[in-house]
Amino acid sequence: MDAARMDAAPRLPVDRLLDDPGTRIIVCCGAGGVGKTTTAAALGVRAAERGRKVVVLTIDPARRLAQSMGIDSLDNTPRRVKGVDGADGGELHAMMLDMKRTFDEIVEGHADAERAEAILANPFYQSLSAGFAGTQEYMAMEKLGQLRAREDWDLIVVDTPPSRSALDFLDAPKRLGSFLDGKFIRVLMAPAKVGGRAGMKFLNVGMSLMTGTLSKLMGASLLKDVQTFVAAMDTMFGGFRTRADATFRLLQAPGTAFLVVAAPEPDALREAAYFVERLAAEKMPLAGLVLNRVHVSGADQLSAERALAAAENLEEGGIVDQESGNAGLRDSAAEADATDAGAGGGGTEADANAEANAKADANADADANADVDEITAGLLRLHAERMQVIAREQRTRDRFTSLHPEVAVAEVAALPGDVHDLAGLRAIGERLAAGVPAGA
Repeated sequence: MDAARMDAAPRLPVDRLLDDPGTRIIVCCGAGGVGKTTTAAALGVRAAERGRKVVVLTIDPARRLAQSMGIDSLDNTPRRVKGVDGADGGELHAMMLDMKRTFDEIVEGHADAERAEAILANPFYQSLSAGFAGTQEYMAMEKLGQLRAREDWDLIVVDTPPSRSALDFLDAPKRLGSFLDGKFIRVLMAPAKVGGRAGMKFLNVGMSLMTGTLSKLMGASLLKDVQTFVAAMDTMFGGFRTRADATFRLLQAPGTAFLVVAAPEPDALREAAYFVERLAAEKMPLAGLVLNRVHVSGADQLSAERALAAAENLEEGGIVDQESGNAGLRDSAAEADATDAGAGGGGTEADANAEANAKADANADADANADVDEITAGLLRLHAERMQVIAREQRTRDRFTSLHPEVAVAEVAALPGDVHDLAGLRAIGERLAAGVPAGA
């Protein structure tokens, strides 16, 4: 790869980031399908084998992380990963966010047993905890705060949710907190907060009108579930916002490093650029960009244009002239031998057979040469296609770099298959640390 390509942006010092004891949290974020889970797992393996005590938190429904680490399944409890070289004192644990279980833990930890039981059994709570918009992202932040508070690990690697937009990871906790602290919830809580008969009598007039309207919109049963849920959760609502704000500040702290993960494709890099700008606006520490699945070639000195021209010449006989080249010389030699044999032997049957065999050998050589030329031309065209892909990816990457020249970049070469074990994760980690694709 042309060295000037990497000169346009600083190289991301991955090993320095992993080795720094001040780095306590690494957040891998980006659009869906760009390799965030693999990147997070590879960073975890490499950091653990360099002496850090690491936990990787993933929110990946495909469960590729568990498979690649040799674990049958991941759940809401960190599991020790076997097979990691702990010679330097490092350890690796991994876990997969269980959104509902995390929500249940919050309830159980912040309510007495009777109230917690009532909340957990409430139909509205069950719906909210299982699939309310933003709940997954909020619970990812909640679990991150819990892990950081435990001090069992000196590095937490977070694989952010595969949301429609990478920005949801930052926005959703605020949205859920706003909902729980919002006007609708406060109105439903109002009867419990107004003291005295006069206040209740006055409020009941307005509440009866409101609940009548809400009953029509939501159904009487759902409204009752919501009101019961709100009454039970009354003392906990402030804690949601407080913890969300605390975790948000944790993400802004110097010990946190964001890695934006992308592929060298226009959509992915546009999302990456938008996220870089958003992180800057939120004053969150960006370590750099990981550019996955970069195509490379070990013969990049041969341009696509030259490769196509060579293929065309081979196919049209322009490079190897079969009539005047080696094949032609072989034909002439065979004919000369046959002529000499005929002149010396008077044209016997043996001479005729020799001449026929010579011609057959010459034809076989010509066919073999034609096959080689066809295969060579095909390989040249494949190389030309690869070089065109590389050029297109470089243009896309250069557009990102021109907009954000300050962002450090690590490039990882596209692999022929999926990563499915620790060896594959180590290979990815080595490529990340090198900062440029293998073979570049």
